[in-house]
Amino acid sequence: MKAVQGSLVVGVDVGGTFTDLFVLDEASGSARVVKVPSTRGEEAKGFMNGIARIGDPDARQQTSGGAGAIATIVHGTTVGTNALLERKMARTGIITTEGFRDVLEMRRRDRPRTWGLRGSFEPVVPRDLRVEVSERVLADGTLHTPVDLAQVEAAARALLERGCDAVCVFFVNAYANPSNEAQAVAAVRALWPNANVTAATEVLPEIREFERCSTATLNASLQPVVGSYLTRLENDLKAHGFGGELLVVQSNGGIMSRQTACDVPVRTALSGPAAGVIACAAIGRAAGFPNLVTGDMGGTSFDVSLVADGAASLSAQTSLDFGMVVRAPMIQIETIGAGGGSIASVDAGGLLQVGPESAGSVPGPACYGRGNLRPTVTDANVLLGRISADRPLGGGLLARLDIDKSREAIDTHVAQPLGLDVHAAAEAILTVANAKMAGAIRLVSIERGHDPREFAYMPFGGGGALHVCAMMREVGSTTGIVPRFPGVTSAIGCVIADMRHDAVQTINRALDDLDLDELRERVATMADACQQRLDSAGVGFDAVREHVELDMLYVGQSHTVSVEVQRDGLDRDAIRAAFEHAYRAAFGRTLDGIAVRILNLRYARIGVRPKFDLSVLAPTATTMPEPLGTQPVFHAGRWWDATRWARLELPVDATVDGPAILEQGDTTIWLEPGFSGRVDALGNLLIAAREGA
Repeated sequence: MKAVQGSLVVGVDVGGTFTDLFVLDEASGSARVVKVPSTRGEEAKGFMNGIARIGDPDARQQTSGGAGAIATIVHGTTVGTNALLERKMARTGIITTEGFRDVLEMRRRDRPRTWGLRGSFEPVVPRDLRVEVSERVLADGTLHTPVDLAQVEAAARALLERGCDAVCVFFVNAYANPSNEAQAVAAVRALWPNANVTAATEVLPEIREFERCSTATLNASLQPVVGSYLTRLENDLKAHGFGGELLVVQSNGGIMSRQTACDVPVRTALSGPAAGVIACAAIGRAAGFPNLVTGDMGGTSFDVSLVADGAASLSAQTSLDFGMVVRAPMIQIETIGAGGGSIASVDAGGLLQVGPESAGSVPGPACYGRGNLRPTVTDANVLLGRISADRPLGGGLLARLDIDKSREAIDTHVAQPLGLDVHAAAEAILTVANAKMAGAIRLVSIERGHDPREFAYMPFGGGGALHVCAMMREVGSTTGIVPRFPGVTSAIGCVIADMRHDAVQTINRALDDLDLDELRERVATMADACQQRLDSAGVGFDAVREHVELDMLYVGQSHTVSVEVQRDGLDRDAIRAAFEHAYRAAFGRTLDGIAVRILNLRYARIGVRPKFDLSVLAPTATTMPEPLGTQPVFHAGRWWDATRWARLELPVDATVDGPAILEQGDTTIWLEPGFSGRVDALGNLLIAAREGA
C-alpha cells in the first residue's frame, strides 16, 4: 500500500450535467459534498475542477487541502456507458475461428422489434473487420486443428491496415481449451502497436459463443476509450500532487484498481448507477428499511433497481442496447428515457409522449436559455412552481432559470396541439412521465415476484425527489426515503463500495460425474487469482469474503438457476440439496428422476473496505428554522401555497407537512398536499401520507 499523507477519501461521480464529489475526512470523521458542472466530451476536466474545489477555501462546502490531501479516490464513470450507447467506441477488429465470422451478427436470432418484420441491426464490428483463421477445438476441449499462427499474424496486419485501434481474438470452444486462443493472442500482442488486444477467454471463459464474443468485443472496443481517459486522469491527478490510489466502480457494485479497469473496461458499463444503488442499500439498512426500490432520475434517464434484505440484486447478463450483450455480473438496473431533460411532444396520433429523446445538459431544457425550444420535464416542473426559477442551479451551472421560455415551449408544442391551458399541459407532461417511471418500478418489482407496497421508495439523482410523492401514489408504497444528499448519492456509494473481483469458468458436467477434487482445485485457483487482483489495488481491507455459485439445470433444459454453495461444503449431496432448494424457490417444484447438470462455476472475492458512520450526514441544527416563505404551486388542477424550507437546516425529528418545497444545493423535494416528511437521525426525510388526508 502506498504511503500517503492525506486523510481524505473522495467519491467522484461524473454525470451528464454535474460532476458530484463526496469528501470524507477519515481523521476528523467529517463529510461534505462538492458539485461542479460536467464538461461533456472532456469528462476529466470536470473531474479535475471538482478536485480543485476541495482545496479552494473560497468555495462553498469545502475542506482543507488539495489533491495532495487525498488518500483514495473512487470514481464512478459513465465514459464507457456513453461510448457504448452512442457507439463512439474505438475501431475494432475480430480474429476468429473459420466459419464463425458472423456470430456477432447472428446473435440469438432475436429481433429489434418483437412483432412485424421491420427493424435493422448493425453490429459494433462491420463484417470486413471480422477475419477468420484456421483452428478448431471441440466442445469437450479436444484440440482438433492447431492454430495457424501465420494466418493470425496476417489477419492482425490486415486489421491494422484497415485502421483498427483494438482487436479481439475469439475462438469457438476456447472456454474448454484456451491453448489455441492463447497462442494466437501472444502472436497478435507481439506485433500490435498498443495494449488494446483482448482475449475472449481472459474476459469470459464461459460456454455460449455469442455472449462470449459480444462481451469480449465490447471490451476490446472500450479499451482505448476508457484506458486513455483513466490514464490521462491519473496523470492529471499526479501533476496536482495526488499520491494515493485511484479506484473505479464496477457494474456489480464493487470497485477495482485503475489498471484492472483499463484491462476489462466492459465491467464499468453501469458504473455510476451501480454506485448509487450501493449507497441506497447502505442508507436503507442504517435507517431500518432493508427493502427498497431505488429511482435515480438524472437529466436523461430514470434508472430503477430493487434492494431486497439489504442487498442489491445482481444479474449475470445485461443488454445495454439491442445486440449489445454484456455477460458479466451487474446490478439489475432498468433504464427508461424519463429524465429532467426528456422532451415532451405530441405525436401524429395526437398522443402526448415524453422521451426517450432528451435535451441533455447541452443545450438543456428550454428554461436554461441555451437554444432548446422544446419542452422538457424540467420545464414542466419550473412552470408549475415546483422548482423556483430564481434559485441558482447547483454547482454554479446557471444563476437562474427562464420561466418564460418554459411557458413558451410548453404552450407551442403541447398546450396548443392538445387544446389545453398551458398549466394543464405542463401537468399532463408530468403525469405521463410519472406513469412511465411507475411502469419501470413495476418492472423491477411485480414482474420479479415482489409487491412494491412492501418496499420503501428511495429517489435520488437531481430530479428524483420532485416526483417522490407521485411515485408513492402510483405504486402504492407507504414510505418514501429521500437521502440527505440525493444529488450526490452515487458519489457517496463510491466511498461505501467494497472491492470485488468475479471469475467464471464453464464446468459442463453431470453432477453424478463431477470430480469433486477437481472442482475444489478450480475454486482455489480462482480464489488465488481474485486475491491477486485485490492485492494489486494497494488498499487495506477490514475483512475478505467470498461467494461460490454454480449455474445448474436439469438435463434437457437451457436456462440455469444460480446455486450458492459453501467452499468447505463442496460435496455431491450438499450441492444437490442446494440446487433443489434454489429450483423450488424459483419454480415452486422440483423435477424428480431427471439428472442434474452443472454448467458454470462462479466465484467472487470481496475486500471489505473500512466503513464510515453514516451519522456524519446527520443534521447539526437543533431548532426548527423559519420558513423561507411561500411559493404558488400548480397541483391536481389548482394552485396551492407551498411553504419553502431550507432542507439541510431542519433538525432531527422535524416534521414538514405538504404542500411544501424543500430546497438544497443538489436537489429540490416537492411534498404534495396530504403528505408529511420527518427528518430521521441520519438526516433522511421519511415521507408518508397523512392519515385522513
